[in-house]
Amino acid sequence: MKALRALPAVALALAITPWSLAQPAAPDVTHVVGGLERPAEILVDTWGVPHIYAGSHYDAFFVQGFNAARDRLWQIDLWRRRGLGRLSEVFGASFVAQDRANRLFLFRGDMYREWLAYGADGKRIAEAFVAGINAYVRLVREERVALPVEFTLLDYQPDFWEAADVVRIRSHGLWRNAVSEVTRARLMCQAGVDRATLWRRLEPAWEVRVPAGFDPCTVPPDVLNVYLLAKAPVQFQGSRAPEPPVPPDQEAAVGSNNWVIAPARTAGPGAILANDPHRRHAVPSLRYVAHLVAPGLNVTGAGEPALPGISIGHNERIAFGLTIFAIDQEDLYFYPAGEPVERLVESIGVRDGPAVAAVLEFTRHGPVVYRDAERLYAVRAGWLEVGMAPYLGSLAYMRAANWREFRAALNLWGGPSENQVYADVDGNIGYKPAGLFPRRTWHDGLLPVPGDGRYEWQGFFDMDALPEEYNPERGFIATANANTLPSDFPVETRRVGFEWASPWRQRRLVEVLAETDGHSVADSLALQRDYRSLLARAVTDTLPEGTFLQGWDGAMDPHSPQAAVFSVWYYRHLVPALADRLLGEQDAVTTLDSQAVPELLRDPELRDLAAGTLQAALDETAALLGADRDAWRWDALHRTDFEHPLLHLAEGDLRERIQMASLGRGGSGHTVNNTAFDARDFGVRAGASWRMVVDTADWDAARMTNAPGQSGDPGSPFYDSLLEDWAADESFPLLFSRKAVEAHTELRIRLVPAS
Repeated sequence: MKALRALPAVALALAITPWSLAQPAAPDVTHVVGGLERPAEILVDTWGVPHIYAGSHYDAFFVQGFNAARDRLWQIDLWRRRGLGRLSEVFGASFVAQDRANRLFLFRGDMYREWLAYGADGKRIAEAFVAGINAYVRLVREERVALPVEFTLLDYQPDFWEAADVVRIRSHGLWRNAVSEVTRARLMCQAGVDRATLWRRLEPAWEVRVPAGFDPCTVPPDVLNVYLLAKAPVQFQGSRAPEPPVPPDQEAAVGSNNWVIAPARTAGPGAILANDPHRRHAVPSLRYVAHLVAPGLNVTGAGEPALPGISIGHNERIAFGLTIFAIDQEDLYFYPAGEPVERLVESIGVRDGPAVAAVLEFTRHGPVVYRDAERLYAVRAGWLEVGMAPYLGSLAYMRAANWREFRAALNLWGGPSENQVYADVDGNIGYKPAGLFPRRTWHDGLLPVPGDGRYEWQGFFDMDALPEEYNPERGFIATANANTLPSDFPVETRRVGFEWASPWRQRRLVEVLAETDGHSVADSLALQRDYRSLLARAVTDTLPEGTFLQGWDGAMDPHSPQAAVFSVWYYRHLVPALADRLLGEQDAVTTLDSQAVPELLRDPELRDLAAGTLQAALDETAALLGADRDAWRWDALHRTDFEHPLLHLAEGDLRERIQMASLGRGGSGHTVNNTAFDARDFGVRAGASWRMVVDTADWDAARMTNAPGQSGDPGSPFYDSLLEDWAADESFPLLFSRKAVEAHTELRIRLVPAS
């Protein structure tokens, strides 16, 4: 990895002398910065949350950008370089392919229309946010603040931003469903269309419609390699191997829970809103918590550090949260090899080498991701349309004051498509899915289609085409990425999507919420910690009397021997045996839809097959955990390792500081407390790194967590300060009132305008 030129240990030690591995930050800091209209303050609380007090609306977003750079500069700089396809400039020729892939998926449309899509002030907000980032970058370049150690280790400088970077980069969004189109086609080729439904259940019930002229056996297995590279994290030498395109626990790797409870079912006068998005664990955390206060603005919660605004949180009047609502926003098109394409040639700068000319091809549907002698394939992606910069739609709804304004603001939300839940200080609760909704008339979006004009999108539906609820009689609303379409939804004419998460988490939420009155914030925190697996309960109920797992309640507790055995059995023995019997020999990315498994086990022959695999699972568990069954623990196998991307390049004190403890966990990808894992080693790969519970009658009673910490700076006391509490499923206050914030302030940063 010559191009990265990691510095020798001695040079690095000298380079990071100003950067403290042990000393806390100064309690009071002042910076003079250009671009700020009026003086502003950042009060950093005990848990590393910045509370931003600004003199004007746009100053608040300027300071949000400045502060994001202060805490997460290397993370957001890497995010920008990856998204723009500019990694090779600083990391060398080994990143050229990834740069080319990301340039294929940049937004290349009309920027005038693009900015209008985020409201009257969306552009000015982005400009202010980026100006704040650049103000901090300027301090770094002028050596008025320390260069983050990752830049020193990799020997390069942070770059300045443009406002357009915020909206042109789309590769950090949650994409769907090109991968499943290809997997389904390959399964149909190998086992037939009926068997393919065992891999992924379609809801509402639907019979796959094979496009005219499509042969599933012609789809190349590597057709989406470029697409997958565009969404892949940046991998440095020696870091953990890339995850498989579809992880073994693929139904649960990305998801979320949220719910709202009306005052009629709570312990106090307010409504309760809870939210815990599930994403792959990372260092630093995907999400960053901030509190923005300015005249006419007072909002707190989480967003992504490279973006302005708050997407999950509350203001003075309303609270809001989101989970994925699986609108199908992608199609894979194929064409004859001679299909006309638009070609762009872009120069990719390469560190320590000559620039590379990258040829980018586009059909009328979108980026070409594969070409051979017979065909080419291109992706039509809703998220490349105008107004689809991920999460920026929150700029509108985070300032809403009531349900009417919130619902109207969702018309500006394009992606990712989400279940948006709502609660307000008057005790109202609501639910509305939002996201760009393609209108498909001639196909169902479940398989690749010919790009000959027969299978075009006929525009888009507006948000009124999606269901909603407001103050339902049952007194609560819960979503967890499962199918929430009402039974009378006209799916034949509104083909919103057929691929949802398995229903186990959502059923568990409903089970608990329906039986609980007098619900408190503490009760919602307990529900976020819930380890009960309805899947495990349904599967083990099919076992004969006297077997090891028969009668177990499905609690995937950290100390549970049964949870360990079930996980070894289900993922390494039961599902592979069923898949082999029903689907034939399959590759490693293919599994069975979890809903199908307990239903299949109603068949006596398959039930006997399942029981026969249990002994092999017990033997393997003994090999992994020892012969003493009483000593078996799920958390001995089920470990969370938060790994800094540069861990394997670091040495000495730096390596010791950035390396985090391996922590045992309970749960699985099918529990409310989502700890989705890779069955190859049972290591936790994804789950709820961020959680929030709020009571609309007492904003200071809100609780949250964020792992491993708020800061991305390994020298900060807030780098991993939240990790152990997160692993223990603890929470801390999400402070809102100025009095509460002042009482817990650890660091005060004053920003003074330069002129």
